Amino acid sequence: MPAAETVLTLLGMIVILAPLAMTVVLGVTSLLDRKLTEQQTTRVVQAGTVGGLLAAVGVLVGMLIRGSHNAPVELGNWVVIPGHYHFSVKFVFDRLSVPFAILSFTLSGTIGAFASRYLHRERGFNRFFVFYTLFVLGMVVTSLAGTIETLFTGWELVGLSSALLVAYYQERPAPARNGLWVWSIYRVSDAALLLAAVALHHMRGEGDFAVILGTGLWPDGGAALPSGQALLVGLLLLLAAAGKSALVPFSGWLPRAMEGPTPSSAVFYGALSVHLGAFLLLRASPILEGSAVLSALVVLLGLATAVLAYLAGSVQTDIKSALSFASLSQVGVIVAEIGFGFRYVALVHILGHACLRTLQFVRAPTLLHDYRTLENAIGDRLPASEAPWGLAARRSHAWLYRFALERGYLDSFLWDYIVVPYVRVFRWCDAAERRWTDLLSGVASRESDQVKPHFGMIEELT
Repeated sequence: MPAAETVLTLLGMIVILAPLAMTVVLGVTSLLDRKLTEQQTTRVVQAGTVGGLLAAVGVLVGMLIRGSHNAPVELGNWVVIPGHYHFSVKFVFDRLSVPFAILSFTLSGTIGAFASRYLHRERGFNRFFVFYTLFVLGMVVTSLAGTIETLFTGWELVGLSSALLVAYYQERPAPARNGLWVWSIYRVSDAALLLAAVALHHMRGEGDFAVILGTGLWPDGGAALPSGQALLVGLLLLLAAAGKSALVPFSGWLPRAMEGPTPSSAVFYGALSVHLGAFLLLRASPILEGSAVLSALVVLLGLATAVLAYLAGSVQTDIKSALSFASLSQVGVIVAEIGFGFRYVALVHILGHACLRTLQFVRAPTLLHDYRTLENAIGDRLPASEAPWGLAARRSHAWLYRFALERGYLDSFLWDYIVVPYVRVFRWCDAAERRWTDLLSGVASRESDQVKPHFGMIEELT
């Protein structure tokens, strides 16, 4: 038994170190301005993803042979404040993390192979793969996290790499604006997750999921929190999941993310990143079941997102946006399944849906060409003016069509009631601070300090 545990621990370390190694190799060589060639970059990525995948499969096989459902890998406490806080790094291999880690390696490896040809001789080839390896590392860390602090670390890596890849075509203003919009939404999500971590430390004294979720292994664990505490923590986790998975009211950032290259759209917003919020809810599902109100909110949010995504996807004019809303509709259904308590159903749904969307996004660049070939063979499509949906939109459902076209007015709502009031409050605080410092110093602020931030860049986001 000790020998078997040692082998599982070594394989588990390889699962974590493989993506870390390829991130370090590509990142350090880029910082030293000794960028690898396309062929060398491809080999590093292949070695990292294949090595991590084989080790993850080895862990799965070892756990099946031993009949084990939980194999923790603890790296100790990295920060200790006596009596107040300790930051521990722990990874856990169980029935939720292992399938998700294998999925991450499999789809990332597939997209990596596709991107090496899709971006061949692209000026930003190296930059893409640096961000890509950062994303893979974040996904693996998040999938295997045994503490909420470790999960937050991977969560941040995924968000950073996602926003940077949305702005990949930085020579154009639209990708940079949309990347900033995505990053802003992720900030809200990250803040909610961080507050949940602080609350859990205050309530339970630590962020270890094995302690937080009470007795029993996933998915059989029960929440170790009273109903009121479970509701508070669950609401924060739900807000974090909503921002990361583009649930209502944050659904507007998903089509903006399509500004990135097709490979990043496939692996991030079609397959893996968009499911990360659902994964968080699955990991914390015992907390959700600790409050009936919270479970009902999860179901309602999932169903509302599915309906909105269906309506918005029905009126999209480009294939990537249509696929993104199709993904979102399924994510909404998955979230509703989690709210109903169908944990294994939701996990299987995530695995199958992620594989399907990856295939569809990778196929998207050639799909329009095939459609044109088919139209030339059978004749033109029905004109929009004669299409049943077009007639219904003009005659009796124009309001619904506009609602779908505007994506439920969610971006406008966030802008009018969140962004603008937020900026105005902090402008007022800035003005009050300047008046106070001018009074104390007896000298007016320097002209360079009096330049007020303007809405120009923020307005461009919409």
